[in-house]
Amino acid sequence: MARPVSPLIPPAPIRVGLVGAGCMGRGIAFQIHHTPGMSLAWVADLDEKVAREVAGLAPGAASGRSCEQLLTTSPVDVFVEATNSIAPAFSYCRQALEHGAHVVLMNAEVDLAFGPELAALAEKFDRVVTSDAGDQHGVLASMIAEADLMGFDIVQAGNIKGFLDVRATPQSIAAEAAKRNLSAVQCCAYTDGTKLHIEMAVLANALGYLPPQGGMTGPRATRVEEALSLFEFDRYGGTPRIDYLLGAEPGGGVYLVVRPKPDLPSEQQRYLDYYKLPASPCGRFRLLYRPCHLCHLETPKAILAAVSGQAILAPMPEKICDVYAYAKHDLPVGTTISHAMGSAEVYGRVEPLDSSKVPIASLESAHELCRAIAQDTPLTKEDLT
Repeated sequence: MARPVSPLIPPAPIRVGLVGAGCMGRGIAFQIHHTPGMSLAWVADLDEKVAREVAGLAPGAASGRSCEQLLTTSPVDVFVEATNSIAPAFSYCRQALEHGAHVVLMNAEVDLAFGPELAALAEKFDRVVTSDAGDQHGVLASMIAEADLMGFDIVQAGNIKGFLDVRATPQSIAAEAAKRNLSAVQCCAYTDGTKLHIEMAVLANALGYLPPQGGMTGPRATRVEEALSLFEFDRYGGTPRIDYLLGAEPGGGVYLVVRPKPDLPSEQQRYLDYYKLPASPCGRFRLLYRPCHLCHLETPKAILAAVSGQAILAPMPEKICDVYAYAKHDLPVGTTISHAMGSAEVYGRVEPLDSSKVPIASLESAHELCRAIAQDTPLTKEDLT
């Protein structure tokens, strides 16, 4: 039986280059190869053997270590960044933009750390830089656009975190990481909440949202509907906030707390009741949620948006918040933090900009403490040599 022709499929295949051949990169390669209208041109990774293996998922795709060389010899329409690096990832993205490719970021760390720089480069080269569509912040961005179209104002954008342990270390999480085919460092960054805070910071910076005063609270809940009664929305002051629920079902989902725009007739409320849209106890706030985010399965959506000149979630020229490093335990003078994200020493918390604190993304390389830091205390720039 012939496949129906989708109006979304471009007339010529979209050529895609991918850097990062780990767990997520492998899924992206597979998905691109099996998406009509898209062609995986090449895969780059510092491990050439792994790059060849992942490129083999799409017969005809090239592979290599150097993004710049592949961008030169095999031009692409869209470049997907899926490494776990930060400074190198920014270099890869800059090279892609210089070679005329749009950029999709399956890398929230570089999105956060270099968002303003990427925004400037996107404008300079008239290209799109966008977060991926399938990570939590990308899914929330799509939901926010849809909510606005339906006549809602956003009150809170929320993530659902299944498990959180800010004391996790790569060693303590190694067995769980192996089960999920993840590196222990990567899995640790998920478990200690750093990744969650980074994703929500990316969303906040792009859309002008804020964390609550004192940071996200993450109350424990059984069901996502409890979000409607666990936060003090009237204290938000008109600016949408970011936060999360801990342990709520559906696990892996995301949600929005919304209210009908003030110029809509009161009759709208009767429709919302009829549609069984969950309401807060006072009746003024409603809940929209999606039970999953599908990561690499949704990457083609971001690719298609980029070649159409649109971003799922675009970085802005200035940040309004960042994710700062906090001590997982008492850290004595002389402690070396070899890498911050997913480390045994620090975890990240999103907060409004504070020039005295240390952004966790700035600790990609080794730093030594010149002062002792107490558990759950933020690192300041004076603490580092």
